[in-house]
Amino acid sequence: MFRTIYWYGYFAISLVFTLPALYKAKSLLKQGQTKEAEKYINKVTSKWAMAQVKNSGATVHVHGLENIPKDKAVVFMSNHQGNFDIALFMSYIDKPKGYISKVEIDKLPIVRTWMRLIHCVFMDRSSLKGAAMAIVEGIKIIKEGHSLVIFPEGTRSKGGPLGEFKAGSFKLATKSKAPIIPVTMDGTYKLMEAQGGKVKPATVNVYIHPPVETANLTKEEQIELPERVKNIIASKLS
Repeated sequence: MFRTIYWYGYFAISLVFTLPALYKAKSLLKQGQTKEAEKYINKVTSKWAMAQVKNSGATVHVHGLENIPKDKAVVFMSNHQGNFDIALFMSYIDKPKGYISKVEIDKLPIVRTWMRLIHCVFMDRSSLKGAAMAIVEGIKIIKEGHSLVIFPEGTRSKGGPLGEFKAGSFKLATKSKAPIIPVTMDGTYKLMEAQGGKVKPATVNVYIHPPVETANLTKEEQIELPERVKNIIASKLS
């Protein structure tokens, strides 16, 4: 119970303590120092996320970092077991990236500002039009050279079976012609969701698979893409 109280308290307080860094990031952007700002933003957010993971007591094993291209924007596609998935992406995968996030997160002070700075897109899942607009915005961001993370299941599985991969998610990659990097999150639900909201230590494995190219896919290959990526991700689930 102590770990849970400490984790939630630290989460809230540490966010407040990022405000000076938030001001500095905005200042760098206003001065036109875009590269310096993005490097600084990635450093601050990664460090903050790492603290959240460490405070959970998680033992994390990352496999396949060499599969991430360094010189191009990519679309990370991952299964979504729990709330710690994003913190793990931020802290253990050292490539600047934004996230396709549910629109409800846009209501959280401080969090929403940082998320906008890392090029996140807020998706209204209750509206087909809103979801489509989010995908269009995401494609634009990728074409501008920024990587994005999307969870094609659309919601957390919380340790249950792998859900259906929404075909619309794959337009992020096929329309921008960016490679897909499939990622398997194995065990993240054990840190919180399996504990009924409490935070307890667990072992987590993150598998980063080789890129799936999307630039020259036939229509048939595009139709088969969701199942292909889902099978790659499922291959490392315990």
